Amino acid sequence: MTVVLITLGAMIGAPLRYLTDRAVQTRHDSVFPWGTFTVNLAGCLLLGGISGAALSTPWMMLVGTGFCGALTTYSTFSYETVRLAEQRTYLYAALNIVTSLVAGLGATLLAYTAVHALTA
Repeated sequence: MTVVLITLGAMIGAPLRYLTDRAVQTRHDSVFPWGTFTVNLAGCLLLGGISGAALSTPWMMLVGTGFCGALTTYSTFSYETVRLAEQRTYLYAALNIVTSLVAGLGATLLAYTAVHALTA
């Protein structure tokens, strides 16, 4: 049953990642990977929130592992950072690393703390 829940979550998260990435990126005239940044930040917020809510294991598998796992993308973040460096846009590469890590950790902590306080 766990594999089915993870698969169902991923079936929604993966296409949503792609569609969100394309929609966000086409609105920015910049080499900075705004689409990937957006989906990763959204995934951090959601995962922090559901972790703070202490959902049951089936819900964590569906939403946390399946949906958030497919929505967020460390490999694309890494690839895009390398591409920025290859294009000699070192400032954007560094900004991508720093902002993604700081914003992602901050979003997770904020959502976890807020939801945990509301549900405790």
